[in-house]
Amino acid sequence: MSKFTDSLEEKLMPIAGKISENRYLTSIRDGFMLAVPLITIGAVFLLLAFLPIPGYSDFMAKTFGPNWNTFFMRPFEATMSIMSIFVVFGIAYSLAGHYKIDGLNTAATALVAFLIFTPFIINYTPEGAKKAIEVSGGIPVDWMGSKGLFVGILTAILSVEIVRFVVKRGWVIKMPKGVPPAVEKAFSALIPAAIVAIIIDVIRMLFAMTSYGTIHQFIYTVLQIPLTRLGDTLPATLIANFFEGLFWSFGIHGANVVGSVMGPIWLALAAENLQAFQAGHPVPHIITQQFHDMYMLVGGSGSTLGLVLAMLFFSKSRQVKTVGKLAIVPGLFNINEPVIFGLPIVLNPIMVIPFILTPMILATLTYIVMSIGLVGHPTGVVIPWTTPPIIGGLLVSGFSGAVWQIIELVISFFIYLPFLRVVDRQYLEQEQAMAVESQKG
Repeated sequence: MSKFTDSLEEKLMPIAGKISENRYLTSIRDGFMLAVPLITIGAVFLLLAFLPIPGYSDFMAKTFGPNWNTFFMRPFEATMSIMSIFVVFGIAYSLAGHYKIDGLNTAATALVAFLIFTPFIINYTPEGAKKAIEVSGGIPVDWMGSKGLFVGILTAILSVEIVRFVVKRGWVIKMPKGVPPAVEKAFSALIPAAIVAIIIDVIRMLFAMTSYGTIHQFIYTVLQIPLTRLGDTLPATLIANFFEGLFWSFGIHGANVVGSVMGPIWLALAAENLQAFQAGHPVPHIITQQFHDMYMLVGGSGSTLGLVLAMLFFSKSRQVKTVGKLAIVPGLFNINEPVIFGLPIVLNPIMVIPFILTPMILATLTYIVMSIGLVGHPTGVVIPWTTPPIIGGLLVSGFSGAVWQIIELVISFFIYLPFLRVVDRQYLEQEQAMAVESQKG
């Protein structure tokens, strides 16, 4: 293990060093860090809205009324559902700081650019109607969340580069001496912001002339196309999971993208299993929605619960250990945005490797042990996706399922550990360098 870790560090540390020196990747990382506290708050409220406790929903409905979960879902919608706004602002602010230009005004300009790209149209289906109608004048929350992150990242970087180009050439309004600094900054940002708005709006209009309509829809559709012809076999499931992890590596909610295509297939297979189980017949299918939720995503997309445990007990850097502490409780309920955006895994080529591979390895092993009868097939019983590991395995496959999830947790732990050590060492060196600099100051 030590030799493997050393070899991995020898190969990956140069990559990590180049990443830490890349202004774009560093700015993206810092932008996501701005959103981490808000994402964590949203994750906790989401958990409270869907606690996997039998009778919890009925009890809350009887006590507080049928709309009881609105109390928990509103903070979720105001944080995780609009995370792209925070990320765009954070990336632009960080990148502007790298170029030593006004961070606040540049970040505000990038946010405006992102809103220009976003269509102010909401699809609404009236009660009893079969077809949605377009309602103008509203900002669609769909594109404000993880679904719009990729466009947000590109927009933030493009906006800052345009501002930098304009400022570098002195195309700014210069105020006379004696003008308050706040007023001077406001006027100096006027021309760069106007040029950004014009360029972004031209790009928006070009996409409007295509069949996609918007840049958001273009990105989303292009990423989703490879999934449309997948079936329900193990190879298809592995391909689907590969794309799920790949989407997440760019900050796009991979489970939603994959689920929109594979979900109907997996749910139909689960229903067939449940029908056979209730009739006392052997359940026919291995791959179902429960197979995906309980055995491929132990702790959330990427099966990150093992990673979180490694962060808690084997990391040395303060950043990694702190993120681990924040992520452990949501992770027990398969909510892992805190670790995805806090470590981060997003746009981190070192951590993306185990993030994509771990669920694929677990899926293959689970398929094998179910095929040879060591673990029971998923019965098709529908349980909340927030059901903690071990309990989830027990409910969908019996005692053998619970034991297998424990084994999966151990496997994922050891897959993630060597990669985590590379990242942890990188952060530790940065923290030590910062401590030395602070002592000199």
